[in-house]
Amino acid sequence: MSSLRTMITTTFFEDVYTLIPAVVIMGVGALLFIIGLIGCCATIRESHCGLAIFVLILLIVFITEGVVVVLGYIYRAKVEDEVDNSIQKVYSEYNGTYPDAASRAIDYVQRQLRCCGIHNYSDWEDTQWFKQTKNNSVPISCCKSSITNCTGSMNRPSDLYAEGCKVLVVKKLQEIMMYVITAALGFAAIQVRIE
Repeated sequence: MSSLRTMITTTFFEDVYTLIPAVVIMGVGALLFIIGLIGCCATIRESHCGLAIFVLILLIVFITEGVVVVLGYIYRAKVEDEVDNSIQKVYSEYNGTYPDAASRAIDYVQRQLRCCGIHNYSDWEDTQWFKQTKNNSVPISCCKSSITNCTGSMNRPSDLYAEGCKVLVVKKLQEIMMYVITAALGFAAIQVRIE
């Protein structure tokens, strides 16, 4: 639970996060190559022990894929609760400075997902940052990209993104979980066909 909060505030919204799927795919590919190499070597040497180890490894990989599918499906349902808890905390810690992780995360999400606030832009009125600035505005990251000279003023709501970020973050995380589930099912199906 706390690892998700850490991921959301530090890693999830960083550009580096886009490299994670590629690294995972390369890692899985390398693992499958090694497993295939073990199977080939065991077959060439006609080693019963080597083939037994190969089958055991394939069984472990197949069971792991099944567990990933089940856990992914279960966790997919819990994503909204986790995001709700985490997003409240991150918004309350926003201070508008770039070096601050929470501020960077919120600004990045609002720009990328084209959203503002948790449910809508008026959520900013409840934050410490809004009360301290006393300028009746939201962060510039709430401004629609098509609007020039947007100051984030709440007096001009047409300049701001209308949709809140919580729904969009939940949707994105659920999409990622579906990709993981689909990939695990795909690998399992390929494995069953090969065996």
